[in-house]
Amino acid sequence: MEKFEFLKKIKPFDLIIIAGIIIALVVGFFTFKNFRQTADKQIETTSPIVFDVYLRGITLTNGTNPIHAGEKTFISIRNVPYSDLDIINVKMERRQVVLPMISNVKNAAKNILVLEDVSQPNVYDIAVTLTDNAKITKDGAVVGGNKIKMGLPITLEGKDYKFNGTVSDITVTHDDIKDDVNSSVNKVDDVQ
Repeated sequence: MEKFEFLKKIKPFDLIIIAGIIIALVVGFFTFKNFRQTADKQIETTSPIVFDVYLRGITLTNGTNPIHAGEKTFISIRNVPYSDLDIINVKMERRQVVLPMISNVKNAAKNILVLEDVSQPNVYDIAVTLTDNAKITKDGAVVGGNKIKMGLPITLEGKDYKFNGTVSDITVTHDDIKDDVNSSVNKVDDVQ
């Protein structure tokens, strides 16, 4: 009877704590015996990468781009500050609209007109190319503790601007591993 008195004193919260400790010990054991790889063991190499950040619908009332090639910009990945990166290239276009031309129905795909959208005179789309050194894993490039994949939200910040965009292209520039990694890096994942 005294054995069962001890069981009456155990609360459900105590059982949860005991189960958590047992699970942590099992995971630690498997990690120690190399059945489970940690992030450090998954890194294959470090390589320079180039990636494009697409900034859609940026309003600039003065019409001049505050982002310039050859300068640095501070980036935040998923709202976590990371580092200053070099800007390699910048392309800026006014927002455009596609209009169909109905003159010839047979070749409808060829009969379109692309014009600047006059209804949004101060709205621009900007593509910024950045470079950084990344840790290369089997899943792709890792920058600032985050896998860099297309669709990843990134914030670019400078002296006069703070714009939100998404990664639109990634290229590993180290020749030894370029082909293997570029095929695995340029995948669209749900990173939200």
